[in-house]
Amino acid sequence: MPILVDIDVMLARRKMAVGTLAERVGVTPANIAVLKNGRAKAVRFTTLEALCEVLQCQPGDLLRWEPESEES
Repeated sequence: MPILVDIDVMLARRKMAVGTLAERVGVTPANIAVLKNGRAKAVRFTTLEALCEVLQCQPGDLLRWEPESEES
């Protein structure tokens, strides 16, 4: 999938544990893991807003697009 989630990068920068982030955002640690591992199919704007508020960052700090590599 060409949309990558960099929650782990922001967690490291903020020196925050996944469990702490999940608690402050109001989601389960399993849901944070789904986002971190790129298995999420969608993210609610309210969740993205809460992530940004807790991590004190912009949505672009958490999400990035990379084109899929084309096999020749």
